[in-house]
Amino acid sequence: MSGIGEGEFINLYKKLFEFYGKQNWWPVDYEYHTIHKTNPREEIVIGAILTQNTSWRNVEKALGNLKKAKALSFEGMRKIPLEKLKELIKPSGFYKQKAVYLKNFVEIFRNIDDLKNISREELLKIKGIGRETADVILLYALDRLSFVIDAYTKRLLMRLWNIEGSYEEIKELFERNLPKDLEIYKEFHALIDVHCKEFCRKKPVCKYCPLVDICNFSSR
Repeated sequence: MSGIGEGEFINLYKKLFEFYGKQNWWPVDYEYHTIHKTNPREEIVIGAILTQNTSWRNVEKALGNLKKAKALSFEGMRKIPLEKLKELIKPSGFYKQKAVYLKNFVEIFRNIDDLKNISREELLKIKGIGRETADVILLYALDRLSFVIDAYTKRLLMRLWNIEGSYEEIKELFERNLPKDLEIYKEFHALIDVHCKEFCRKKPVCKYCPLVDICNFSSR
């Protein structure tokens, strides 16, 4: 797919980490789960479904509503009426669809432990779970080595090294060239996202970008 290899990927990771520091992604409210005796990993799954086709800022509003309703868990999702759930997650957009996805998911899986041995292929068969959502669940909720690809990742690779490809091709490229290390997988995805929000925007801000010395786009 490209002549870019392990050295370039590790160098990219190090540059981003040195510039932005540790991101500690995926964010969860541990205090909430301690108080309500719920599992924070279930919040990650719920957030992964809510973040489809929207910004994290909108997801935070929806999660805040779920917390107020004491519904931020698989059990909470099952107990709350569908119409009420739609109302609570409305800030996340596509809320009617997402409410159905959430309800379906928590009926299949009663708690996070039910996902312990699930495969990526099995996740992808569930209504509303696409590749990116499945990989978020695997990596952040289940601590599996499954690199997450999103629009930011594709944009960055295209601008840095003129690399294009399908979701699976780009995922394989990352996984082939990274150490099998959970922290690197988690941090790298988060660092790419924060970088693309700060500098590598749709209209890029190249002047002070920490990657300017390795970027094809900035040298045009």
